[in-house]
Amino acid sequence: MSELEFHQVAFESARAGINYLAFIHSPKTGETACVDAGDAGTIKKALADKGWTLTHLWITHHHPDHVEGLEEVKAATGCTVIGPKEQSQPIAGLDVLVKEGDSFEIGGHKVKVLQTPGHTLDMVNYYIPSSKTVFTGDTLFSLGCGRIFEGTPEMMWDSLCKLAALPADTTVYSSHEYTEGSAKFALTVDPANTALQTRARRVFALRAEGKPTVPSMLSEELATNPFLRASDPAMRAHLGMSEASDAEVFAEIRKRKDNF
Repeated sequence: MSELEFHQVAFESARAGINYLAFIHSPKTGETACVDAGDAGTIKKALADKGWTLTHLWITHHHPDHVEGLEEVKAATGCTVIGPKEQSQPIAGLDVLVKEGDSFEIGGHKVKVLQTPGHTLDMVNYYIPSSKTVFTGDTLFSLGCGRIFEGTPEMMWDSLCKLAALPADTTVYSSHEYTEGSAKFALTVDPANTALQTRARRVFALRAEGKPTVPSMLSEELATNPFLRASDPAMRAHLGMSEASDAEVFAEIRKRKDNF
């Protein structure tokens, strides 16, 4: 089976700062997918630069910085658009509706659909087991997680646990460059974590040079991302929540981040 190629490009969003678009390409079949469609011009330029023809769009959720370019890209390329069956707001232009447990293929590689509600109720993520790669949209970020707009903390915690259960050597492509701010916050709730301190220094150096911090490795997130570490005794003690449930600890961390 031919290996898949991955490519990432960034665009500036007035709503959300730096957004990332991830492309998946099969040299064997010529198929190319893009995760989300926040900016049509950026997608078309990236395809031209790579010499790829877009065959699919994989949509994670309905927020404008993820779908604004959908209809223009679809009209220009004739691509098939895959997106969530359960929509908290309508998403125009979807051709294939997917939910938890569904799967499809690109270049002979299975893509598994994971429903991860919390940030929105319609959030889906896309996992390619053969490549150990997951596209997490606004669910899991590098050193962070999405703000909870439509779901509940318990719902978001369950979604993060689903991602945390993937193989530790999974590469995580998320949708935003929030890592520097997330690192500063993480140090306030998990200050004794030496792995976090080391990673934060690396993140600050990368961003000072204008370099991306995405993608990341799930193993790195498990060791340093406070939103995945609600069971960690040292962090629970620091928060004064040693007897709380993991979901309660997560909710407290999310609340603190919202007010950071």
